[in-house]
Amino acid sequence: MPYVNIRIAGTLSREQKAKIAEEITDTLERIALKPASYTYIAFDELPDENWAIAGKLLDEE
Repeated sequence: MPYVNIRIAGTLSREQKAKIAEEITDTLERIALKPASYTYIAFDELPDENWAIAGKLLDEE
């Protein structure tokens, strides 16, 4: 059973999440031969203040 956890700074719309979930599920089904019904996807949306790149929080830019 594939489990995919997507962590992203900021937020995605419901439509964006649906499209991402559809495409990841299709890819796993096509390439890894995993049935779509076995694929679980979780989205973790984190505030920019909880992410840092190159030593700077994303909300500082």
